[in-house]
Amino acid sequence: MKKLLYFTLLNSILSAQEWFITNFEYGKMLYHNPRGISCAKCHGENGEGKIIAKYYTIKNGKKIKEILKSPNIQNISYETLKSRLLLLEKKYKKLSVMPRYNYLTKNEIEAIYLYLQAQKDKK
Repeated sequence: MKKLLYFTLLNSILSAQEWFITNFEYGKMLYHNPRGISCAKCHGENGEGKIIAKYYTIKNGKKIKEILKSPNIQNISYETLKSRLLLLEKKYKKLSVMPRYNYLTKNEIEAIYLYLQAQKDKK
């Protein structure tokens, strides 16, 4: 009877693991939907960076084509990612077009970082 109970318990634990997602899967989910604007909208599907907008400005009476491009974030360090997501650096508080993600937890930022590192390794 005891063996049957242990076997049933072990089987339940092993099958329950199928319901949990990995940190990579969690990071991917957060990257594409971080309870706000998706990182992929500006930084591309894999963090490679992309053109956000093209526009014109006038400088010295001349019409100049400008491009707003997001950076590649696949090679970003964890500390830099955290700092920019939470807008901790003073210079990014006023100049950045990037939204603030100050509601993300440490574990969520780590999961996003793990996902970005895996994208870099795919190349």
